[in-house]
Amino acid sequence: MNARTWLKEAKLVSIPATVAKETRGWSLVTLLHEARVSILATLALGVLLCGIYPLVVWGVAQGVFPRQANGSLIVQNGRVVGSSLIGQAFKGDRYFQPRPSAAGNDGYDATGSGGSNLGPLSQKLIDQVRERTDAYRSENNLPPDREVPADAVTASGSGLDPHISTRNAELQAARVARARGMADDEVKKYIRQYTESPQLGFLGEPRVHVLKLNLSLDAQQGESDARRQGS
Repeated sequence: MNARTWLKEAKLVSIPATVAKETRGWSLVTLLHEARVSILATLALGVLLCGIYPLVVWGVAQGVFPRQANGSLIVQNGRVVGSSLIGQAFKGDRYFQPRPSAAGNDGYDATGSGGSNLGPLSQKLIDQVRERTDAYRSENNLPPDREVPADAVTASGSGLDPHISTRNAELQAARVARARGMADDEVKKYIRQYTESPQLGFLGEPRVHVLKLNLSLDAQQGESDARRQGS
């Protein structure tokens, strides 16, 4: 049989109407079945992942890690004064200063966490570091040639770092001691008390928690408002 004869015979062959109807009916049933399965799977996964799973995680967190699960809040005299995870700005010679922050317009804005996005060759960053270095030396009565810790003049990637280096804290100790009428050694004792070890014993370097240190100094002198950001 040649191709022409085959084509002619093929045109004469047609699918019976009953077979075509059954095929259409089968396709509709399959479509409805697949749609039903998809809808049920979506509802089941929605209940599981958007309801049951979050509730289980929340319950375990509240039962095992309640402080961390609620933001690691620091409470003083029944009032929340901050979080141990987020740094704060302080004003006045009486307080240890945190590292600079580029988060938000005024720094340390938890809703605007981020760095300055300025590269190492940016003239704006170079000028900022130079200005901060001069201001740091002036505030802490340091000689012009004194080396300044990097964390004292550069912002962290998040802009919310609550810690400073031990060297940074030690260079600020004399200023804080003088403003509070305390001995340098006494202030340094507080620095050592709030110096945290590297994470897991080897990640990073020892660091000082600024908020906890300032709160402790205020508590020692009987002050009610630890931050005094407006003074």
